[in-house]
Amino acid sequence: MQDRALPIFLFATMIVPRPDFQMTAFLRASALAMPAALLCAPVTAQNATSREVVQPLPSKETQRLNRALLRLAKRPKNVAALIEAGEAATEVGDLDAAIGFYGKADEIAPNDWRVKLGMARVFLRSGRPTDALPLFAAAQSAGADANDVLSDRALALDLVGDSENAQTAYKRAIALNSSDDEAKRRLALSYAISGNRDGFEETLRPMIDRRDFASFRARAFGLAIMGEQDRAAAIVDAVMPRDLAGRINPYLAYMPRLTKAQQAAAANLGIFPKAADIGREDPRIAAYSSGASSAESSVRTAGSRLEPAGPPLGRRTTPAPEPSFDLAQAGASAPSTPSESVADAFADLGDAELAGKSGNAVDLAAIEIPREAAPAPEPARPQHPARIWVQLATGRDMGALKFDWRRFARQAPELLGDFRPHVTPWGQANRLLAGPVTSRAEARELINALKAKGIDTFRFSSPEGVEIKELK
Repeated sequence: MQDRALPIFLFATMIVPRPDFQMTAFLRASALAMPAALLCAPVTAQNATSREVVQPLPSKETQRLNRALLRLAKRPKNVAALIEAGEAATEVGDLDAAIGFYGKADEIAPNDWRVKLGMARVFLRSGRPTDALPLFAAAQSAGADANDVLSDRALALDLVGDSENAQTAYKRAIALNSSDDEAKRRLALSYAISGNRDGFEETLRPMIDRRDFASFRARAFGLAIMGEQDRAAAIVDAVMPRDLAGRINPYLAYMPRLTKAQQAAAANLGIFPKAADIGREDPRIAAYSSGASSAESSVRTAGSRLEPAGPPLGRRTTPAPEPSFDLAQAGASAPSTPSESVADAFADLGDAELAGKSGNAVDLAAIEIPREAAPAPEPARPQHPARIWVQLATGRDMGALKFDWRRFARQAPELLGDFRPHVTPWGQANRLLAGPVTSRAEARELINALKAKGIDTFRFSSPEGVEIKELK
């Protein structure tokens, strides 16, 4: 990992919501140190020629994704396999792939609530709450269980600055599932954002008492949001090595200066605004909030009895989205300036290529901290720039991928004749790519043209520095 990504790593060790990442680097290292030491003793006593090589097993999410890909290789239009692949890709942080899987599933089953809920969660993970909220509503309308929707929908409401309705939704989620600690931590942070200190403390206290690490993280950020940087820093100092704590603490000082929506994104998702945008509301969120307020006011004036029960999502003045979504449009609507998400902080822990991109996240090293030492010179640009491709297939066997390319090339020679096949690792498998193309629009045209030929594909954006090899 490059030096410039180090601050994100430090930040991520405190805020990543997934359970397998809820420990700091030093705790992870200490947990691995003992078995590593036990393995080394017998190995050194053996002859060098008989030394065993032990490779780490892929994560459960990666194994699940691989299983789904095997099912899709046999039945490309299997909706259940597409949904499983989308869920697994979301878990490993490959949001581009998740959008592709859900987009294909939506074409086959446009009224399936699982597809809408999955895409809503992808938008939520990438910091696009205004896109996620209508899909959460559509998922519930299509039959999704409230227990599957409420906590994530509540977070989306926090991400648009609607703390009041978010807290109502969190409470409903907890009432349905009293063991949902993640919803409780999110509720506590929502209380901190709205200035409810008693609610913040009372919600976290039971989890703090049982030494839940993620709750210490939530407490640190909640205190920072409420302006108590010294107490927040004391928690960071207690759970992290001194040098790492010294790097994360300056960022906590920025929390009171953020908008409510920015505070929710920073504390829950690790998405921090650009330096120029600190304290400035995102125009999309401002427009959404304005539309919701206007609609709520008109409803109250009319005294309507048709208002649905439960925490309202807020009516919008802009037209509601279509029941289904277009994969190409979904990708094109993402912010044009990609930047790293919390998932990228764990590139050195394996499966680097599976790290996703977060729509509004930025590298925290880009924010200038007063009185901090001048940053090191920017490293040399990677040999491999960011590029746009069209993904045709995935697989482990390079020979099989060559066969697939020849088959596709015979099926659509006028479309693929100008391209050479390329591959890049993807977990335990490889992506088969055509390209690169010059823009998302060109990729969309190629995807549509190949679909007319009976070839299902989707767009893949290779991040800067990721090697793409020609398949020879």
